[in-house]
Amino acid sequence: MSASTDPIADFLTRIRNAIQAAHETVDIPSSRLKIECARILSEQGYIDSYSTEAPNAEHPGELLRVNLKYTTDRRSAISGLKRVSRPGRRTYAGSGEIPKVLGGMGTAIISTSRGVMTGHEARNAGVGGEVVAHIW
Repeated sequence: MSASTDPIADFLTRIRNAIQAAHETVDIPSSRLKIECARILSEQGYIDSYSTEAPNAEHPGELLRVNLKYTTDRRSAISGLKRVSRPGRRTYAGSGEIPKVLGGMGTAIISTSRGVMTGHEARNAGVGGEVVAHIW
């Protein structure tokens, strides 16, 4: 396992790969930002649930277990995930220019001074921040 320089891109890629392989759950090394992203995915109905697993002999760090959500005909609730702000190219948006994902059909995850929230919540709160990812 190589250490990823972009843990959020790794988080999104693991979810994307798990969906391609039709897995029920996916285990991801945990961090506060990833837990907040999972909370938003859960609130917006993209995933069923998420939980954290305490460190053990197999996994020295805390694990984030994401339970993926599928329709009855085995189609994922998530059709796409995209990392927007990258370590080499950070992307910030003021409260007025927070992007609408797919004309409001998708969700933007924004890291603001008031915590991680959806683009819609950030727009309503009148705060801008770093555009972490787009989910649709």
